[in-house]
Amino acid sequence: MPASKKIATVAPAELLMPEYWEDACKHLTKKDRVMKRLIPQFGDARLQSRGEAFITLARSIVGQQISVKAAQTVWERFAKLPRKMTPGNVLKLKVDDMRAAGLSARKVEYLVDLALHFDSGTVHAGAWEDWEDEAVIAELVAIRGIGRWTAEMFLIFHLMRPNILPLDDVGLINGISKNYFSGESVSRSDVREVAAAWAPYCSVATWYIWRSLDPLPIEY
Repeated sequence: MPASKKIATVAPAELLMPEYWEDACKHLTKKDRVMKRLIPQFGDARLQSRGEAFITLARSIVGQQISVKAAQTVWERFAKLPRKMTPGNVLKLKVDDMRAAGLSARKVEYLVDLALHFDSGTVHAGAWEDWEDEAVIAELVAIRGIGRWTAEMFLIFHLMRPNILPLDDVGLINGISKNYFSGESVSRSDVREVAAAWAPYCSVATWYIWRSLDPLPIEY
């Protein structure tokens, strides 16, 4: 069955947010004591997306294995190189200019491969809205530099799927350790056990766990 997606446009223009957010917060505050404490701390802040698949994935690649702050700095430098951030324009960039923006040689290769997939139509970005989560992940991980974690970030931040649990995300693991286990190390099994109360809104709960570690919202 096709996956459903409910997204509403909000101010400022070009930003999108999920319509299910309020229902998710009600569910989470009812089912989970930590969420009941965390959610009110962040007021009206919520997940937002600019709705551009290529840019979302490119930002994910840029942000791999570096801090949110460092990723933003590198992205801002990189984004100034093309006149407009499109797959075709990225393919025209010089490698030396991309490296000078702060990208590693490997990330340059990944971004070029991403641009090639989009420019050639190898990926079916226009159809992803109607695909199941795992089907989207399967197509994305065929692109160099995109593993399951990056694909899951895409499902959360671009397609805004409500029930994604990124088990490989360090922030989620650390946040669960801090908020549920008094800082003790946690296993994947522990994460799944905690998240059982979050379903069907694991994406929303994960977002609040991230915020508990870093109040600055992540954008892709």
